[in-house]
Amino acid sequence: MPRPRLLLVPEFTELSWTPIRSQLDEWADIAFFDPPGVGEEPQRDLSAGFVSRELKGQIVERGLQELDRRGWTRFFVVADGWAIHEAVRIAGARRDAVAGLVLGHARLSHRRQGDRAPINGEVWAGLTQLLKQDHEEFLRHAIVQATRGGVEEELAAEMVARFPQEWIEAGWETLTREEEFEAELRELELPLLLAKHEGCLMSTAEGYEEAAAAFPDARTITTSTACASDPAFAAAAREFCEQAVAVEGA
Repeated sequence: MPRPRLLLVPEFTELSWTPIRSQLDEWADIAFFDPPGVGEEPQRDLSAGFVSRELKGQIVERGLQELDRRGWTRFFVVADGWAIHEAVRIAGARRDAVAGLVLGHARLSHRRQGDRAPINGEVWAGLTQLLKQDHEEFLRHAIVQATRGGVEEELAAEMVARFPQEWIEAGWETLTREEEFEAELRELELPLLLAKHEGCLMSTAEGYEEAAAAFPDARTITTSTACASDPAFAAAAREFCEQAVAVEGA
Protein backbone atom coordinates (compact mmCIF):
# COMPACT_ATOMS: atom_id res chain seq x y z
CA MET A 1 0.00 0.00 0.00
CA PRO A 2 1.47 3.41 -0.93
CA ARG A 3 2.24 5.88 1.85
CA PRO A 4 -0.41 8.58 2.20
CA ARG A 5 0.66 12.14 1.41
CA LEU A 6 -0.38 14.94 3.74
CA LEU A 7 -0.38 18.69 3.13
CA LEU A 8 -0.29 20.36 6.56
CA VAL A 9 -1.86 23.81 6.34
CA PRO A 10 -0.56 26.24 9.00
CA GLU A 11 -2.69 28.31 11.34
CA PHE A 12 0.10 30.82 12.00
CA THR A 13 3.28 28.76 11.45
CA GLU A 14 4.17 25.23 10.49
CA LEU A 15 5.83 24.90 13.91
CA SER A 16 2.42 24.21 15.43
CA TRP A 17 2.66 20.71 13.93
CA THR A 18 6.02 20.00 15.62
CA PRO A 19 4.66 17.91 18.55
CA ILE A 20 3.18 15.26 16.23
CA ARG A 21 5.31 15.65 13.12
CA SER A 22 7.56 12.68 13.88
CA GLN A 23 4.47 10.55 14.51
CA LEU A 24 3.06 11.54 11.11
CA ASP A 25 6.44 10.89 9.48
CA GLU A 26 6.25 7.25 10.51
CA TRP A 27 3.49 6.46 8.02
CA ALA A 28 3.04 9.41 5.64
CA ASP A 29 4.93 11.77 3.37
CA ILE A 30 4.24 15.24 4.74
CA ALA A 31 4.50 18.71 3.25
CA PHE A 32 4.34 21.89 5.30
CA PHE A 33 5.02 25.59 4.90
CA ASP A 34 4.79 28.94 6.67
CA PRO A 35 2.55 31.85 5.71
CA PRO A 36 4.19 34.62 3.66
CA GLY A 37 6.64 36.69 5.67
CA VAL A 38 6.92 34.11 8.47
CA GLY A 39 10.16 32.23 9.12
CA GLU A 40 12.12 31.76 5.90
CA GLU A 41 9.20 32.57 3.62
CA PRO A 42 9.85 35.54 1.29
CA GLN A 43 9.50 38.90 2.98
CA ARG A 44 6.73 40.44 0.95
CA ASP A 45 5.03 43.72 1.80
CA LEU A 46 4.26 43.21 5.49
CA SER A 47 2.33 46.41 6.05
CA ALA A 48 -0.94 46.07 7.94
CA GLY A 49 -2.83 46.87 4.75
CA PHE A 50 -1.16 44.07 2.79
CA VAL A 51 -1.67 41.54 5.56
CA SER A 52 -5.34 42.37 6.02
CA ARG A 53 -6.04 42.25 2.27
CA GLU A 54 -3.83 39.50 0.93
CA LEU A 55 -2.58 37.13 3.62
CA LYS A 56 -5.26 34.43 3.52
CA GLY A 57 -5.18 34.24 -0.26
CA GLN A 58 -1.39 34.07 -0.19
CA ILE A 59 -1.52 31.10 2.19
CA VAL A 60 -3.77 29.25 -0.26
CA GLU A 61 -1.45 30.14 -3.12
CA ARG A 62 1.59 28.98 -1.16
CA GLY A 63 -0.06 25.64 -0.39
CA LEU A 64 -0.84 25.09 -4.06
CA GLN A 65 2.74 25.96 -4.96
CA GLU A 66 3.99 23.36 -2.48
CA LEU A 67 1.78 20.70 -4.07
CA ASP A 68 2.99 21.63 -7.55
CA ARG A 69 6.63 21.64 -6.43
CA ARG A 70 6.27 18.10 -5.12
CA GLY A 71 4.21 16.91 -8.09
CA TRP A 72 1.59 15.32 -5.88
CA THR A 73 -1.46 14.05 -7.75
CA ARG A 74 -3.16 12.38 -4.76
CA PHE A 75 -3.04 13.64 -1.18
CA PHE A 76 -4.92 14.57 1.99
CA VAL A 77 -5.30 18.10 3.32
CA VAL A 78 -4.82 18.47 7.08
CA ALA A 79 -5.65 21.63 9.03
CA ASP A 80 -6.38 22.78 12.54
CA GLY A 81 -8.69 25.53 13.75
CA TRP A 82 -8.07 28.86 12.08
CA ALA A 83 -6.53 27.15 9.01
CA ILE A 84 -9.69 25.25 8.09
CA HIS A 85 -10.97 27.75 5.54
CA GLU A 86 -7.62 27.90 3.75
CA ALA A 87 -7.55 24.09 3.69
CA VAL A 88 -11.03 24.01 2.17
CA ARG A 89 -9.98 26.52 -0.48
CA ILE A 90 -6.85 24.51 -1.33
CA ALA A 91 -8.93 21.35 -1.60
CA GLY A 92 -11.42 23.16 -3.82
CA ALA A 93 -8.63 24.21 -6.17
CA ARG A 94 -7.37 20.59 -6.43
CA ARG A 95 -10.67 18.79 -5.92
CA ASP A 96 -9.91 15.75 -8.10
CA ALA A 97 -6.55 15.17 -6.40
CA VAL A 98 -7.75 15.30 -2.78
CA ALA A 99 -8.45 11.98 -1.06
CA GLY A 100 -9.93 13.54 2.09
CA LEU A 101 -9.71 16.28 4.70
CA VAL A 102 -8.56 15.99 8.31
CA LEU A 103 -9.81 18.96 10.37
CA GLY A 104 -8.87 19.72 13.97
CA HIS A 105 -11.04 22.01 16.10
CA ALA A 106 -13.66 21.24 13.46
CA ARG A 107 -16.25 23.91 12.79
CA LEU A 108 -18.22 25.43 9.93
CA SER A 109 -17.27 29.06 10.50
CA HIS A 110 -15.12 31.39 12.60
CA ARG A 111 -18.23 33.19 13.86
CA ARG A 112 -17.90 34.53 17.40
CA GLN A 113 -21.25 36.29 17.72
CA GLY A 114 -24.75 34.92 18.17
CA ASP A 115 -26.30 31.69 19.36
CA ARG A 116 -24.02 28.62 19.45
CA ALA A 117 -21.07 30.52 17.98
CA PRO A 118 -18.13 28.23 17.17
CA ILE A 119 -15.65 30.74 18.65
CA ASN A 120 -15.72 32.05 22.22
CA GLY A 121 -15.90 35.78 21.59
CA GLU A 122 -14.79 36.75 25.10
CA VAL A 123 -11.67 34.60 24.92
CA TRP A 124 -10.86 35.97 21.46
CA ALA A 125 -11.26 39.56 22.67
CA GLY A 126 -9.07 38.90 25.70
CA LEU A 127 -6.29 37.39 23.63
CA THR A 128 -6.52 40.21 21.10
CA GLN A 129 -6.12 42.77 23.88
CA LEU A 130 -3.13 40.89 25.30
CA LEU A 131 -1.56 40.79 21.85
CA LYS A 132 -1.87 44.56 21.49
CA GLN A 133 -0.26 45.09 24.89
CA ASP A 134 2.59 42.58 24.69
CA HIS A 135 2.92 40.31 21.67
CA GLU A 136 5.77 38.25 23.16
CA GLU A 137 3.72 37.53 26.28
CA PHE A 138 0.87 36.51 24.01
CA LEU A 139 2.97 34.19 21.90
CA ARG A 140 4.94 32.66 24.75
CA HIS A 141 2.22 32.10 27.32
CA ALA A 142 -1.23 32.45 25.78
CA ILE A 143 -0.46 29.74 23.23
CA VAL A 144 0.71 27.38 25.99
CA GLN A 145 -2.47 27.97 27.97
CA ALA A 146 -4.84 27.83 24.99
CA THR A 147 -3.42 24.47 23.88
CA ARG A 148 -3.59 23.11 27.45
CA GLY A 149 0.10 22.32 27.35
CA GLY A 150 0.12 20.87 23.85
CA VAL A 151 2.63 23.57 22.90
CA GLU A 152 5.37 23.98 25.49
CA GLU A 153 7.07 27.28 26.30
CA GLU A 154 10.24 26.36 24.39
CA LEU A 155 8.27 25.77 21.19
CA ALA A 156 6.24 28.93 21.78
CA ALA A 157 9.53 30.84 22.01
CA GLU A 158 10.56 29.43 18.63
CA MET A 159 7.29 30.71 17.23
CA VAL A 160 8.03 34.19 18.59
CA ALA A 161 11.27 34.28 16.63
CA ARG A 162 9.46 33.50 13.36
CA PHE A 163 6.99 36.38 13.36
CA PRO A 164 8.02 39.85 12.15
CA GLN A 165 6.70 42.34 14.70
CA GLU A 166 4.97 44.41 12.02
CA TRP A 167 3.06 41.27 10.92
CA ILE A 168 1.74 40.11 14.25
CA GLU A 169 -1.29 42.24 15.13
CA ALA A 170 -2.64 42.53 11.59
CA GLY A 171 -1.88 38.85 10.99
CA TRP A 172 -3.79 37.71 14.05
CA GLU A 173 -6.87 39.78 13.27
CA THR A 174 -6.82 38.67 9.62
CA LEU A 175 -6.32 34.95 10.24
CA THR A 176 -8.98 34.88 12.96
CA ARG A 177 -11.58 37.07 11.27
CA GLU A 178 -15.17 35.87 11.13
CA GLU A 179 -15.83 33.73 8.04
CA GLU A 180 -18.39 31.16 6.92
CA PHE A 181 -17.21 28.14 4.93
CA GLU A 182 -19.89 25.45 5.36
CA ALA A 183 -21.11 25.79 1.78
CA GLU A 184 -17.59 25.44 0.36
CA LEU A 185 -16.95 22.36 2.50
CA ARG A 186 -20.21 20.74 1.41
CA GLU A 187 -19.42 21.34 -2.26
CA LEU A 188 -16.24 19.29 -1.96
CA GLU A 189 -18.12 16.08 -1.08
CA LEU A 190 -14.93 14.53 0.31
CA PRO A 191 -14.29 12.04 3.13
CA LEU A 192 -13.82 13.89 6.41
CA LEU A 193 -12.19 13.32 9.77
CA LEU A 194 -13.49 15.88 12.28
CA ALA A 195 -11.65 16.38 15.58
CA LYS A 196 -12.83 18.06 18.77
CA HIS A 197 -10.47 19.50 21.38
CA GLU A 198 -12.28 18.76 24.63
CA GLY A 199 -12.22 21.77 26.95
CA CYS A 200 -10.75 24.15 24.39
CA LEU A 201 -10.84 27.76 25.56
CA MET A 202 -11.38 29.22 22.07
CA SER A 203 -13.40 26.66 20.09
CA THR A 204 -16.81 25.87 21.53
CA ALA A 205 -18.42 22.47 21.89
CA GLU A 206 -21.47 23.85 20.05
CA GLY A 207 -19.35 24.68 17.00
CA TYR A 208 -18.01 21.13 16.82
CA GLU A 209 -21.45 19.62 17.36
CA GLU A 210 -22.81 21.70 14.49
CA ALA A 211 -20.05 20.43 12.18
CA ALA A 212 -20.53 16.80 13.20
CA ALA A 213 -24.29 17.08 12.67
CA ALA A 214 -23.79 18.65 9.23
CA PHE A 215 -21.57 15.74 8.13
CA PRO A 216 -22.98 12.62 9.82
CA ASP A 217 -20.83 10.29 7.70
CA ALA A 218 -17.59 11.91 8.85
CA ARG A 219 -15.16 10.09 11.13
CA THR A 220 -14.76 11.80 14.51
CA ILE A 221 -12.16 11.97 17.28
CA THR A 222 -11.90 13.86 20.59
CA THR A 223 -8.53 15.02 21.91
CA SER A 224 -7.46 16.24 25.34
CA THR A 225 -5.00 18.87 24.04
CA ALA A 226 -4.87 21.03 20.92
CA CYS A 227 -5.39 18.78 17.92
CA ALA A 228 -2.17 19.69 16.08
CA SER A 229 -0.17 18.64 19.12
CA ASP A 230 -2.14 15.60 20.30
CA PRO A 231 -0.92 12.04 19.55
CA ALA A 232 -4.54 10.85 19.44
CA PHE A 233 -5.19 13.21 16.53
CA ALA A 234 -2.17 11.82 14.66
CA ALA A 235 -3.31 8.25 15.32
CA ALA A 236 -6.83 8.98 14.10
CA ALA A 237 -5.43 10.67 10.99
CA ARG A 238 -3.37 7.57 10.28
CA GLU A 239 -6.36 5.23 10.54
CA PHE A 240 -8.50 7.54 8.41
CA CYS A 241 -5.92 8.07 5.67
CA GLU A 242 -4.66 4.50 5.44
CA GLN A 243 -8.20 3.18 5.24
CA ALA A 244 -9.01 5.64 2.44
CA VAL A 245 -5.86 4.64 0.53
CA ALA A 246 -6.70 0.95 0.97
CA VAL A 247 -10.24 1.47 -0.33
CA GLU A 248 -8.97 3.36 -3.37
CA GLY A 249 -6.43 0.63 -4.10
CA ALA A 250 -8.90 -2.23 -3.74
